[in-house]
Amino acid sequence: MIQSLQMVEKYDEEPVYQAVCKSMDALSVADDMKPDLKVVIKPNLIIAKGPDIPATTHPVVVKAVVRWLKERGVSNITIAESSGGPYNAEYMKHIYRVCGMNGVEPDARLNMDFTAQTVQCAEGFANHTFHLITPIVEADYIINICKLKTHAMTGYSGGIKNLFGTIPGLEKPQMHYRWPDIEDFSNMLLELAQTVNPQLTIIDAIDAMEGDGPTGGTSHPLHMLLAARDCYTQDYFAAGLMGLDPREIVMIRQAMERGLVKKDEIQIVGDRVPEGLTPFKKPETIKLDFTGNVPGFLRKPFVYIASRLLKSYPQLRTDLCVGCGKCAESCPAQVITIENKKAKFHKKGCISCFCCQEMCPMKAIAVRKAL
Repeated sequence: MIQSLQMVEKYDEEPVYQAVCKSMDALSVADDMKPDLKVVIKPNLIIAKGPDIPATTHPVVVKAVVRWLKERGVSNITIAESSGGPYNAEYMKHIYRVCGMNGVEPDARLNMDFTAQTVQCAEGFANHTFHLITPIVEADYIINICKLKTHAMTGYSGGIKNLFGTIPGLEKPQMHYRWPDIEDFSNMLLELAQTVNPQLTIIDAIDAMEGDGPTGGTSHPLHMLLAARDCYTQDYFAAGLMGLDPREIVMIRQAMERGLVKKDEIQIVGDRVPEGLTPFKKPETIKLDFTGNVPGFLRKPFVYIASRLLKSYPQLRTDLCVGCGKCAESCPAQVITIENKKAKFHKKGCISCFCCQEMCPMKAIAVRKAL
């Protein structure tokens, strides 16, 4: 598996474009290009945050990929995403504007088709179908451009997790509610990635996010642009760059168990991995595995009980809450209400998916343990 690694100091257009060109050359992407190709770029636009906050794909990276495509004669280029809120014109226009995506026009169009289609999954999948946004379903070629981040629920967010944004709007919380267990949710993400099957994945790690990602963390620049055709092996590689154990990220471990990760076949092209990389701060929700000394026959009941005693829950900082309702809107279990212009959390029924934390624009939702 060829893994392109290009060092880029900051989001200046020409250096980023040159890094994109080198990545495309390393992966022979030009061989795939045809003038009539319908290309869809899937960025990470999870929330309306400016490009200076490393929660979303930086527009300079998207613009560089669009420029590269245009120079190869491709003109049918669409930027398509379903962020964490409603999937409609009013909301997505706001997302595009705040995240800086308007700058790619007129070379690429910002998706304004807010329909979705049902797609059949492979035989044997737990998910028999997925309801996906129409541009993804109708694309000839999908370029997945994600932001490298830690994540409160999954531990890591990269190429696989970014494809969750192909499910329209508030149907995403429904998937959290359907698959509340991290093993089942991660399996869903893997089945979704295999169904969408992007032809190319680019990871924006020029500036990345650590701590309480995917939206409430802090900056941790790696000054890297990563590109590969294999998003599963690339996520394994990128998690290692962050100082994370890929085997502790459930979706990556599951991908390894299914033979999707080719870790022994990684061939790095471009720049070398810098020495002395600083490990990323983990989300508060990630706990140490303390079951190693528990006898095997007791481990399962011990983990069952401990997981409930030590379960993490969202906690509101009332001084920061403005009562906007984004948390209640995104809650799949519908256990959040707005009372007296403040969010109110009802612990009973909470599935600890942390959608509320992701969607809070004020960083007013923290994580606390039950004990």
